[in-house]
Amino acid sequence: MVLLRTPDERFHNLPGYNFEPHYVEIGEARVHYLDEGAGETVLMLHGEPSWAYLYRKMIPPVVAAGYRVVAMDFIGFGRSDKYREIEAYSYQMHVDTLWAFIEKLDLSGLTLVVQDWGGLIGLRVAAEHPERVFRLVIMNTGLPAGEMGPTPPDDAGDVDNAFLRWRRYSRRVEDLPVGQLVQGATVTNLAPDVVAAYDAPFPDLTYKAGARIWPSLVPVFSDMPGVAENRRAQEVFRNWQKPTLLLFSDSDPVTRGNDRLLRALIPAASREPETTIRDAGHFLQEDKGEEIAEHIIAFLKRRPAPA
Repeated sequence: MVLLRTPDERFHNLPGYNFEPHYVEIGEARVHYLDEGAGETVLMLHGEPSWAYLYRKMIPPVVAAGYRVVAMDFIGFGRSDKYREIEAYSYQMHVDTLWAFIEKLDLSGLTLVVQDWGGLIGLRVAAEHPERVFRLVIMNTGLPAGEMGPTPPDDAGDVDNAFLRWRRYSRRVEDLPVGQLVQGATVTNLAPDVVAAYDAPFPDLTYKAGARIWPSLVPVFSDMPGVAENRRAQEVFRNWQKPTLLLFSDSDPVTRGNDRLLRALIPAASREPETTIRDAGHFLQEDKGEEIAEHIIAFLKRRPAPA
């Protein structure tokens, strides 16, 4: 499989983004991450089709509160290397990459902050390696395990379902308009240079294989890879007692209702206040990043790690 590397100059002078890049080799790929501050580690994981830039509003206040923030770019996104071939991407590849990243950086006592695919991957790793995780912050995501039944013959499903419409669109569109998609999934009117920052990782179509296939890897149908593993993860979370905070927005048609499902699944989530991020879309970090950071800081102080 061919790996592509986005030229560094595409990341120069991005608005609101003055963080030093760090890299680690995982397999044959170079994986990018941010590493700011000191103290307990808060690991922030992005989703589709964004990258660590999504957390630029949240990192400074969390660091100022006395914590270390690490924000990784998954393979195929941001400043991490990108496979040219769609076939190189799988759910399990991303899970394995995150676990290798945690091992290589020797991260432990983690507060895992996840959204979108960051949740599908991060929650799997938390369930499979709970010894590394102390707290969870879960935003606009889920842990599906084939609840929609077998894949329909036309691979389209119910066109009235927002996620399935997105799944079908991402497979069929000729060139995924990443920046426009981020803009369309926020309530805020993003400045043109912010929209361009989300396009920065992708000089042309050949870099977008990972972004194009990600929606089709979500195991919503019972015959998809990842269903068995996610069901095992769900069983772990039925007995999860570690601090867990749910922060879902009020204007995301894709993950609406998943907060109720996760609150019912994870016992510890019911011990935290029910908090809805108002006037925010799917990318709630863009709409309300500073507000979310304050919720996370209060949660960290409220649920201190053992001495």
